[in-house]
Amino acid sequence: MNGFWDFLGSYWWLVFPLGAAFGGWAKGLRRWDDRRRRDKIEMYRLRYGDRPGAVQAEESLTSEIDRTVAVHEETVRRWLDYELDAVKILEYPLMTDMREQVMVDFHRARRDAEALRPDDLAELRDRQRLERYRTAVLDLQTRFDVAEAEARRRRASDLTDAERRAVDRAKKLLAIADDPAASSAERQSAYRRATKELEGVIALPDAATDAIEQRIAGAIERGD
Repeated sequence: MNGFWDFLGSYWWLVFPLGAAFGGWAKGLRRWDDRRRRDKIEMYRLRYGDRPGAVQAEESLTSEIDRTVAVHEETVRRWLDYELDAVKILEYPLMTDMREQVMVDFHRARRDAEALRPDDLAELRDRQRLERYRTAVLDLQTRFDVAEAEARRRRASDLTDAERRAVDRAKKLLAIADDPAASSAERQSAYRRATKELEGVIALPDAATDAIEQRIAGAIERGD
């Protein structure tokens, strides 16, 4: 080791050019390492794609599909709240009146949205299909909002005084028909009288009458 320092002492003037050479070599090594790292990143991107961006795009697409389907299902649920509730229909008869243009428009939009919703929701990952479906769903939502607002504005104002009285009697009878505390005979009698009151006034949806009849039938089977 002493020989090494003796050597440097004799040839001290070599330290500076050798230091410069080693410094240049170190800088070159760092540049090569940086270039190699950039090349690896670029090769990874070309081979696997821009993963963070691709994942984010896929997650965004999934969220958009979920939101669109949720709006579709919620709008249908709101409509069924009327279809399955006879008393609610008597409050807002426009919601089942196919003579009303707003209801014609709603049901047309409902059919269009249902036709564009695939059985396999993965098919909506096609952007064009999703956009067509989303447009139809938003139209459906708007049509329902318009129809519901008009129904709530008008309520039973289109009925004559005699028809409104008939509807009021029918509401009371339907309440008895749907009352678990009433006997099965009372419920059946009330239901028949209610439908009689509504003849020529308001046509209840089949879904609403079926629901009441099933509940009455269940009471009979249980022996209530």
